Amino acid sequence: MTLHSMTGFASGQGAEGAYTWVWEIRSVNAKGLDVRARVPDWLEGLENEIKTRASNKLGRGNVTVGLRLSRAEDGKGQMQINTAAMETMLAAIAATQAQAAQVGLQLAPVRATDILQMRGVLEQATAEQDSEQLVQRLLSEFDSLLADFVNMRAAEGAALLAVLTSQIDRIDALRAEAAQRADDRQAQIAETLKSNLARVLSNSEGADPDRVAQELALIAVKADVTEELDRLAAHVAAARKLIGQGGPVGRKLDFLMQEFNREANTLCSKAQNAALTEVGLELKTVIDQMREQVQNIE
Repeated sequence: MTLHSMTGFASGQGAEGAYTWVWEIRSVNAKGLDVRARVPDWLEGLENEIKTRASNKLGRGNVTVGLRLSRAEDGKGQMQINTAAMETMLAAIAATQAQAAQVGLQLAPVRATDILQMRGVLEQATAEQDSEQLVQRLLSEFDSLLADFVNMRAAEGAALLAVLTSQIDRIDALRAEAAQRADDRQAQIAETLKSNLARVLSNSEGADPDRVAQELALIAVKADVTEELDRLAAHVAAARKLIGQGGPVGRKLDFLMQEFNREANTLCSKAQNAALTEVGLELKTVIDQMREQVQNIE
């Protein structure tokens, strides 16, 4: 499986009979999946079907589907009989003939073509009356457009994968550098502790040497960053596994970025060394950049 971006865009257009249309699908980041369809109300069932089909293909994102539909009123569309109007005309003709007969008048027979030419009897089919066939055609095109949209999000996801892989590698390299800087500062910490111990003992009559030693040892423990570095290594492995398996892993990666940031903050607070602090700050910068990219992943 591959990663998919939550941002994407696709468009298409088509025509059938007197109708022409333009499709657009676009999406932006969101915590969940929200599909909104803007389609003509008289296309019965189209909106719900669009939402269902989109939800089956997409995992996350604020998705907007738009359909601009036009109908040419050029008189070339399908014609149909207005049954109600015809019944009214036939009743009027029958009443006229009956009244004429009562006074001894014989009217000429009424031809079908005469009736069809009467106002309102023969009319062009309305959009609502031929919507069912149109909806099926539109849904067929929407499926193709949705496939293009998914492919576009996958292409953007592939680009994100390359960026994330590079950033994870950089975090791992900084973690290794931090471990080296932490080892290098051991002599400095030991010397500082000895100096502090000697100063305290020389200026504190009756001070308990064991108690002072315990306090200094506690300070040394608080300066140890081994656990932070180990957890960073575990987070790096977890991140690589997630982006390797692909699919909708954006939420898991987002949570993992919080864990990355927590360890980097603790590393900086425990550094007590300019070189190690510098690495910790660079680590925080890369983590923040990676978190921005993770926000785009489905």
